[in-house]
Amino acid sequence: MKLKTRLIVAFITVIILPVMLSTLFILLVGKYQLNSIEKTYEISGTSVQTLSNPMKMLGQLTVQPYRDLSAVARTSPEQLADATYLETFNDKLEQKKSYLLVRRDDTIVYMGTDLSNAEYVIDQLPEYDENKTTSENGMYLGGDAQSLVKQVDFKYANGEAGSAFIITDVSNAMPEIQELAMDIVLIIIMVLFITAALLIFWIYRAVMSPLGRMQKVAENIKNGNLDFEVPQDTDDEFGQLFKDFEEMRKRLKDNAEEKLRFDRENKELISNISHDLKTPVTTIKGYAEGIMDGVADTPEKVDKYVRTIYNKANEMDTLINELTLYSKIDTNRIPYNFNTIPVNAYFDDCAEELSMELESKNTEFGYFNYVEGAVKVIADAEQIKRVIHNIINNSLKYMDKPKGIINLRVKDVGDFIQVELEDNGKGIAAKDLTNIFDRFYRTDASRNSSKGGSGIGLSIVKKIVEEHGGKIWATSREGTGTTMYFVLRKYQEVPIHE
Repeated sequence: MKLKTRLIVAFITVIILPVMLSTLFILLVGKYQLNSIEKTYEISGTSVQTLSNPMKMLGQLTVQPYRDLSAVARTSPEQLADATYLETFNDKLEQKKSYLLVRRDDTIVYMGTDLSNAEYVIDQLPEYDENKTTSENGMYLGGDAQSLVKQVDFKYANGEAGSAFIITDVSNAMPEIQELAMDIVLIIIMVLFITAALLIFWIYRAVMSPLGRMQKVAENIKNGNLDFEVPQDTDDEFGQLFKDFEEMRKRLKDNAEEKLRFDRENKELISNISHDLKTPVTTIKGYAEGIMDGVADTPEKVDKYVRTIYNKANEMDTLINELTLYSKIDTNRIPYNFNTIPVNAYFDDCAEELSMELESKNTEFGYFNYVEGAVKVIADAEQIKRVIHNIINNSLKYMDKPKGIINLRVKDVGDFIQVELEDNGKGIAAKDLTNIFDRFYRTDASRNSSKGGSGIGLSIVKKIVEEHGGKIWATSREGTGTTMYFVLRKYQEVPIHE
């Protein structure tokens, strides 16, 4: 579940759940308190609405005593002058938070409580036949009295007016109601606390668990450990973050591996340069010492030594030029000069140059052009010529036949022009064929430099072809020869609609 969804659920829950739980618990506790009140005060028919009206609730406490008192006043008023009866009746009222007052004319003849509790009530008692009350409803006396009064008027045997009052103190409501109010407050607080705690725990767990995993991921990356996989088992904001971390880890790992590979190749480059330069330098030094020491004591020997020194110097110069060129290509510092080149005219010129060059090296050259019409490619003419020359020079280096043969074929293959350079050399082993375009790779593990070259000629070729948006590959058969292929995309004019 997404964090946004969790927050929305938490917001809705923190509003609805406390209301529902509070209502449920209040109803349960209220029902319990109502049952307790009915049992304690011997009343019935109470409800939550009754509790919300304390005066009505207190009025119900004395419904039955009022009815009993009214019946006695009608049928046996003389009992209201009997102290024993009055005490017994008052004891029953005390159980209901009430007491009895009896007035004869203007004199209080019975008081069921202390004077200190009743003096403010006595001052406000209504006159005989002044107040009509019922068993459910009484008269409220405010001020210092704070009492509910139910009045029963009657006549003594001698005709004197009498009034009996059931007084209920409302200044201190029933403790059960107060307890219920406290319970309601505690329930609301408890429900809010529990709801908030559960929601916080829910959100905390949803956040802290992925944060803990993220911390481990960050710790691994900080320590340089990239050989692990970031878990992506959730479809939320953290899942997306883990996905980004995994992508970052892969890129960092690729960069680290690329750097290691680059450092390894640089070390190999230094080693290769040292090896490839050492042989011609040693040769030049040896022949120069031979001339200085007089070993070359004839003009013919001197000429041979000088030519050897010159050839070895040329090998060093070629090696240095190739390394410089590859460095520029590898760092994209060669400014390519792309132009639209007619295929037939360009490769016809190349074939003519190659024919003359290879003829001087006792190598047979064949040229086959299968491209028709004015087909063009977008290329750097000089760099494509370098590609062709590097491939042919590589073929000549490893030519093992008395009579070398090199064929150049140009074909139209749909959206591309395919160039094939075939030789009849010793061929390349299948295990080496996939690596021949790697820089500094040589099929001869001993790095025998007798055939010259730096081992980067074909890697330069691959780089140039790929920079042209093309592709290069090779097929070979040991003892038969090798064919190099590369393709260049055709130039296609886009028609302009007016």
